Amino acid sequence: MKFTHETFPQRIVFASGAAGQAVAAEVEALGRSRVMLIASDRETSSVDSIADRLPVVVRHVEVVAHVPVEVARRARAVAAEHDVDVLVSAGGGSTTGLAKAVALTTGLPIIAVPTTFAGSEATDVWGLTEGGTKTTGVDRLVLPASIVYDAGLLTSLPRDTAVASGLNAMAHCVDSMWGPRVDPLDQALAGEGIRALATGLAAAGGDSTSLEGIEQTLYGAYLGAVAFSSAGSGMHHKICHVLGGMFNLPHAQTHAVVLPHVLAFNAPNAADAERRIARAFEADSAAEGLAALRRVLDAPRALRDYGMPEDGIVASVAPILAAVPANNPTPVNAENLTELLHAAWAGEEPA
Repeated sequence: MKFTHETFPQRIVFASGAAGQAVAAEVEALGRSRVMLIASDRETSSVDSIADRLPVVVRHVEVVAHVPVEVARRARAVAAEHDVDVLVSAGGGSTTGLAKAVALTTGLPIIAVPTTFAGSEATDVWGLTEGGTKTTGVDRLVLPASIVYDAGLLTSLPRDTAVASGLNAMAHCVDSMWGPRVDPLDQALAGEGIRALATGLAAAGGDSTSLEGIEQTLYGAYLGAVAFSSAGSGMHHKICHVLGGMFNLPHAQTHAVVLPHVLAFNAPNAADAERRIARAFEADSAAEGLAALRRVLDAPRALRDYGMPEDGIVASVAPILAAVPANNPTPVNAENLTELLHAAWAGEEPA
């Protein structure tokens, strides 16, 4: 066995019902005193109790999906104008993504307080969108210094949003099983992440206020994100990044729709990964395990339901082919990719 695995330095705090106190402690531990709190207007009720405990010099509410470059530019200007020395992001993946965009050019540390299961808080991956093209990269500057997980902040998350977000986290786990830099530690983390997500989502899907279900889902989302950071972005994420940038599709729902199709596409040529995924689901096969969970959750099914035009299938094939890693388990060509995209667009059963 030969591989190299790098573990990122990051503090993880689980503090159900105590986010304000925990975030204040993280700010103090960093020795910072001028907080830029990044949270959209939708998160006001969630973050007021956090803000009350912090030395906030500015609250920034302009948060846009896929982080358009002009939105990032304005947030950087606000940070400079107020001479902030730490960023606190409270929200989903778009909020964390905006904080990362600021950190990328300023070097400011981030304390992330997730209110969805996006997982971005545990990665050093950033993304910016310009002219319909989403560009992603990796940089240690954007890795949050601390994460504070408070399950209580997610009890009001709408069920549909929670389901899509949780399946986005599941996609991190599945894609990590065969990512371009995958190693045995990544697969171990991803397998435990799948188990925790399946358990947590099933519980939270039945009772969206279940703290135990939310905590398990957050735990699984964190493990999936850590595995994904190491293993790298595989075919699934390349598809979703291209489609999201080209057609401004909602991030989590796009991942939720595409995931079963990529799993069915790759599993026949990734026997060990397929067995690991099936075992994590406690199912006879990986595809059956995911399908059973999706039925329980009434998961999103079709890209056309979220605004993707049918002619977008042909338009997206070339940029996706250019982005898919060369070591994807199943060789990808224009024909089989078009078939996969059409099935995902129409909401057909994965083939």
